[in-house]
Amino acid sequence: MAKTYEELEKNHPCFGGCKFNAGRIHLPVSPGCNIACRFCDRTINDVEQRPGVTSKIITPDEANTFIDKALEFVPNIKVAGIAGPGDTLATDYAFETFKKIGESHPELLKCMSTNGLLLYERADELIEIGIDTLTVTVNAVDPAIEAKLNEYVIWHGEKIYGEEGAKILIENQLKGIKKVADAGVTVKINTVLVPGINDEHIATIAKTVRELGAIIYNIIPLIPQHQLKDIPKPTCEQIEKARSDAEQYIKVFRHCAHCRADAVGVPGVSEYSKLVYQSRLNVRNTFSHG
Repeated sequence: MAKTYEELEKNHPCFGGCKFNAGRIHLPVSPGCNIACRFCDRTINDVEQRPGVTSKIITPDEANTFIDKALEFVPNIKVAGIAGPGDTLATDYAFETFKKIGESHPELLKCMSTNGLLLYERADELIEIGIDTLTVTVNAVDPAIEAKLNEYVIWHGEKIYGEEGAKILIENQLKGIKKVADAGVTVKINTVLVPGINDEHIATIAKTVRELGAIIYNIIPLIPQHQLKDIPKPTCEQIEKARSDAEQYIKVFRHCAHCRADAVGVPGVSEYSKLVYQSRLNVRNTFSHG
């Protein structure tokens, strides 16, 4: 049964109302990615606090063990999320994990993040597994803009570059958002704000995804790195303008903590990932696409 937005506000730290009292665990079961964002630098390390980073990859069979351990530290964990470090739909591991969680911890909200390339074709599986909330990263709805942010997609084994790949990505994102939203899944949209590329495009994205059924929007400031390392991160004024542009059409979430793919605890209050996953790395290994 689909959760109401009011229920999510009380129990999900990415939906506003429970920011300082509800915890989550991110389960890093998805190793590979099928698109090449120009700002993305996914790594295996204990050093950085940002999306796409984890200290280890775990298996679906290990997930419940780590949830049990996390609940010892944070009894008020309400959400089991899968946010990488790769894309959750690029492999079957996220689906296998949620099946196991549904059997052992049915009380936890099931939350997934995806780039959306495979969202439309895997939507039925996602709906069947009982996902409560889905976050889709939509950085543009214009292929010319998206191509400046994403070098290529890997679409059914073929690497497709530029606007051609961007068009495939956007089409699948938008059709997928509508399909899962129509089925009752709560959809949140993330957009990475990149000055000079998509900062004047935010209102268009927000209007488009709201019309398809998304209900909340999160603007993530660019962390300059990889191919976009020379673009300055957005100023506070640019972020506020983007939020104002989006709020013409959709509710905006303003408390994103840039969580790692192995985050454990209450965002902004506690972090137990090292204790739960028993990681001892200080390296910065490169994550590869494929």
